[in-house]
Parts: sequence; C-alpha cells; structure tokens
Amino acid sequence: MTVSLLEIRSATPDEMPQTVSCMVAAFMTDPFARFAAPSPHDHLRAMSAVTPAFAGRSFEHGTAYVSADFCGAALWLPPGIHPDGEALERVFRENAPPERLDDLLGTFEKMDASHPDEPHWYLPIIGVEPNARNRGLGRALMDHALSRCDRDGVLAYLESSNPRNITLYERHGFEVMGQIQIGAAPVVTPMLRQPR
Repeated sequence: MTVSLLEIRSATPDEMPQTVSCMVAAFMTDPFARFAAPSPHDHLRAMSAVTPAFAGRSFEHGTAYVSADFCGAALWLPPGIHPDGEALERVFRENAPPERLDDLLGTFEKMDASHPDEPHWYLPIIGVEPNARNRGLGRALMDHALSRCDRDGVLAYLESSNPRNITLYERHGFEVMGQIQIGAAPVVTPMLRQPR
C-alpha cells in the first residue's frame, strides 16, 4: 500500500521528537527564530525546546498535524488552549543572547495580546523542512486544519515570523491585522481568518 506524502494526519505524543526535528529544520532560516538563536548550535538546542513549549499541547488534543514523512507539520491549538508561557519564557531565558532577551519576551507579550477575544484556533507553528519545500505540503497542512475551522464556524489566528510566508497565508483567507516589532527583533505579523 502506497501512502501519499501529502496525506496529513494527527501525530501521536510518541511522535513529538520527529515532529520537533521537522520544526528545527524548517525554521533554520526564519528571521525571528535566528534572532532568538543566532548560531546553528544555539538554534538546534533552542528550537528543540521552544517547539514543545509553544505548541506541545497540540499533541494532547490530536491537533499536531504532520505529513506522512514528517517533512511538514502544523501544530494547532484548539480554542481555549494556550502555549505554555512559563516554559517558553524559561527556554528564552536559558538560550537567548542576553542583549536580545527583552525584545524576545516583549514580542511574545504583544503576540499574546494580539489574539482575538472570540474563540479561535491558534497556529503557533507550521513548517516544511527545506528539502521538501515546493511540493504542496504547506498548502495541504493548512487545508487540513482550515476545513475544520470552516466546518465548525470558528476563527483561525496565527503570527507570521517570516514575511515570505504572508502570501501563502493570504491565499488561505488570512488577513493581516498589523505588525509587532519590539526593539531589534524582526517584525512578526498577526493574521486572522474568518471561517468560510
């Protein structure tokens, strides 16, 4: 039986390591991730800890969506479920360059404040590892989760940490809400999508 690499499914909690590895690779050139961890060594260590703190609760809720080969993943948090803010702050305090820490923490504080008041699905992190890009994985991951948002009539919210990804999100119905830029940190763009 052949499995399509574009087949999207929920990852189990036991599959968190493979999923986190995908995110580490996918964010290797992300402006915000590399501001937080400038060296390759620091990026590998920090992103491996940031991903579970930021989006690990998606595994508990069956909303950590992955491709069959773990080359792409989208870690969604259902309405009312939030990142582990304490763990995230601890990771930044342990890994970020001291001169960047205030800008990082300030950015995450603004990101938290930018969420809509209404119940919404939150996409803290989505990525495709570099060798698997341009195969349609990003689109398949977005379509998989957004079909549920549409079916349930619920908002979807994300922040783009890479300006190159904004057009992908706009093609899926997300609209730019503004920009977050604290100190020397790169711009983060909050985006909201109404259900269709």
